[in-house]
Amino acid sequence: MKDPYQGVVADELGIEPGMVVQGRNWGRDNARFPVGLRAAVTERSGGDLLDESADEIVDVVLLCWRAGDGDLVDALMDAAGNLADYGVIWVLIPHRSQGGHDEAEELAESVPTAGLVQGASVGLGDGWSATLTWPSWRRARPLR
Repeated sequence: MKDPYQGVVADELGIEPGMVVQGRNWGRDNARFPVGLRAAVTERSGGDLLDESADEIVDVVLLCWRAGDGDLVDALMDAAGNLADYGVIWVLIPHRSQGGHDEAEELAESVPTAGLVQGASVGLGDGWSATLTWPSWRRARPLR
């Protein structure tokens, strides 16, 4: 049986072989990261996900965010620090039915304050959605 995250990773998040992907704000033992997504990203990219302490230039950041996690603007600015020229940040937020759901208004206010542009949102399954962001200086929507 095919993992449902395989299609999401390839089709929606735009993860391609050879991309460097970083996970941020996963919590202890990756407990906050959507089940199955880590394995799908690793398989698709061909490399391990970097943790938030990594200094490498990254193509994609997967930032898990829940209500009460702190300052989203700071988290977005930190996530953007090591982005490649055409890198993107996907902000992963639990659905309203899940614990820790954060309101869309906070994301909509925080993204431009952090110097980013907000794009489309996609459902990831397992009660999570992801919203695409990228640096505002780039203006054009990232290729995926």
